[in-house]
Amino acid sequence: MRRRSVLGLGGGIAALGLTLLAGWWQVDGPGASGRTDEARPLPLTEMDFALIDHEGQPVGPETLVGRASLVFFGFTFCPAVCPTTLADVSGWLADLGEDAARLNVVFVTVDPARDDVKAMAEYVGYFDPAIRGWTGPEEQIARAVEGFRATYERVTTDDSYTMNHTSSVFLFDAEGRFVSTVDYHEPREFAVPKIRRAMGLETKRAT
Repeated sequence: MRRRSVLGLGGGIAALGLTLLAGWWQVDGPGASGRTDEARPLPLTEMDFALIDHEGQPVGPETLVGRASLVFFGFTFCPAVCPTTLADVSGWLADLGEDAARLNVVFVTVDPARDDVKAMAEYVGYFDPAIRGWTGPEEQIARAVEGFRATYERVTTDDSYTMNHTSSVFLFDAEGRFVSTVDYHEPREFAVPKIRRAMGLETKRAT
């Protein structure tokens, strides 16, 4: 019994070590960007699209330049990934505290046929008020997706359709340069330091 307990403890320590190594690889190590050069998003200053936010105001890539930005593509009928990610984003903003006011946070729909301004306003209202919802014509959504090097695809179901889409959150600095992505379900202790560095803030370390 004691031998099994010791072996179990050793396995747990090894698993923890692998988890920490993976976190370092994503946050500070060679895997920090998580993307190849071919898939790297354009700088915001080189993108060209025109959308509308959930308050009916015109927006585009220029709206994001001047502050660091988090951008996520999804849709309001999304069963799991989108609400989970936006809940995660709300947690990141809470961790940032007052610094969160210096960050753009945008949720861009890939399903404009169903996600009009009213639908986007209702949906983002369930999450942190800093999160902005963007929608617009299909062709402009496609231009935005292309600039971010994201993907989306309409998939027919038995009685309707759903959307497959990139699940990562894109992170840009204040000058509009792509910094990194935050992966779906990435632990908060790795995600928040990425955001703080993109904002030019020193990462708070545990003491």
